Amino acid sequence: MTAPTAAGPAALLSAVGADLLADREVPGMAAAVLRGPEQDLLTAGWAAAGRPVEAGTRFALGSLTKTFTALLLAAMAERGEVDLQDPVAAHLPAHAAPRAPITLLELATHTAGLPKLPPNVFRRGARHWLTNPYRDYRPQDLYRATARLDPHRRGRLRYSTFGFGLLGQALANAARTDYPTLLAERVLAPLGMTNSTCATPHELLPGAATGYHHGHAAEHWTFDALAGAGALYSTGPDLLRYLRAQLRPESVPALAAALTAGQRAWVRPERGPNEQALAWNRRPAGGRTLFWHTGGTRGFTAYVAFSPEAQAGALLLANSGPTLAQPVLRAGRRLFAGCLGEER
Repeated sequence: MTAPTAAGPAALLSAVGADLLADREVPGMAAAVLRGPEQDLLTAGWAAAGRPVEAGTRFALGSLTKTFTALLLAAMAERGEVDLQDPVAAHLPAHAAPRAPITLLELATHTAGLPKLPPNVFRRGARHWLTNPYRDYRPQDLYRATARLDPHRRGRLRYSTFGFGLLGQALANAARTDYPTLLAERVLAPLGMTNSTCATPHELLPGAATGYHHGHAAEHWTFDALAGAGALYSTGPDLLRYLRAQLRPESVPALAAALTAGQRAWVRPERGPNEQALAWNRRPAGGRTLFWHTGGTRGFTAYVAFSPEAQAGALLLANSGPTLAQPVLRAGRRLFAGCLGEER
């Protein structure tokens, strides 16, 4: 990223969107950029055969859901319902307590020492591993896996879907409700994200795009116990509201403190420039701070990045699953670079 660009949001979106949709494996997309007072949203391509992508088209966010679970944690901590330093065992049934203490903050910063996935998720999801791997993974399965935990790498960054699924379940237990309801009431409603919802095992997803993997339609992923790690579906306009809130927390008074806490550098590794916020990847660069997170299911890819100091950000949703070439993520990074006044 070197040369500055004068392209406005609309021109930037048009150029990047045209290049992305030229890839035959990317049927449709929703993208947006924010730069100071300027913003624009683009929907293009096909949500399904014969159905174009529209403002209300839902896309799977995959692991981008983790940033919402982290925001939920910060919001509940602000209200005094939980504490970041609470041991997760305080919000689980007694029989699910891990063998070593693990805090909610460690779960939210990938420093709890948990593996990427619960060991018993493969047995539960084997029949549907290539189509919908987490749909049959229940709270009792999560509790059994958690009770067997004996973390040996606490304090070191280790990305964990297991950890965020456990965090979402613990927060739901603390509030005496289920994760989709809790997220909708405490996070999505204050943000005005009225067209966003969690994909649960027995719920239809009206308005959702069809996901594609290497050109073939893919089954929607649904979640139960691991909902906090990847269950959210959202639209371009809703995710744009989320991006605006990250850049201007004061615009959402009910979540302002939580949004700010979520961007704090909670973990600074000994090596490398990247830091760990609550779920967000974070990096100081050139006098400003860059935040980003990605998500993917078999049929969808998502990307969000922003810089509060630059008052700039970008998002990209596509109904195409991750591939080795990663055209969606490369396009998302190009959008963000353009928002920052750079070319990639």
